[in-house]
Amino acid sequence: MKNKPSSKPNFPAEPPLKKSDRTRAAILEAARSLFAERGYDGTTVREVATAAVVDPALVIRYFGSKEELFVRATEFELHLPDVAAMKGSNEGEVLVRHFFEIWELGPSATAMTILLRSAVTNDAAAEKMREMFRQQVLPAVARHGSRTTASMRAGLIATQMLGLALCRYVLKLPGIASATPEELTATLAPTVQGYLSGKK
Repeated sequence: MKNKPSSKPNFPAEPPLKKSDRTRAAILEAARSLFAERGYDGTTVREVATAAVVDPALVIRYFGSKEELFVRATEFELHLPDVAAMKGSNEGEVLVRHFFEIWELGPSATAMTILLRSAVTNDAAAEKMREMFRQQVLPAVARHGSRTTASMRAGLIATQMLGLALCRYVLKLPGIASATPEELTATLAPTVQGYLSGKK
């Protein structure tokens, strides 16, 4: 008796990653973990290599320097929602919820923790935070409300969001670390809404 042909589509298998790609990915994963735990200044290339189980020379070969490795380990986009296109009065809530999605899901959460730990003592990390503010946060806020006050309003929103992230994910302050995103969103959303509209 002949076997019936399978009705399932026969998709081609994805080609396996090259050894060099696997090595590069292992180095990045190890770097993110160590940078998040110890910050930029507290992490060495040799420690990253040990964690990735590779020779330290390979870290330099693939990334050039510790600085470039740091830049690659903290790359991410905020993908902020277009609050200017919303017609309700809940833009602040949407923005706060979006930040929680960034902090608590995926590699972006690790990247943010790395920057928070490192920005106070490392110029490269601080500049990366400023660049993210200039290129992603400020334009999003400038589309909502007066452009003349956009820089201050965006900065005030950043004080709320980055302060929350520092206290929740780095310092792990009681009450803040244990609160649910829903609880914190309900508390912070009116303040962020006020900054967006320029009424606070």
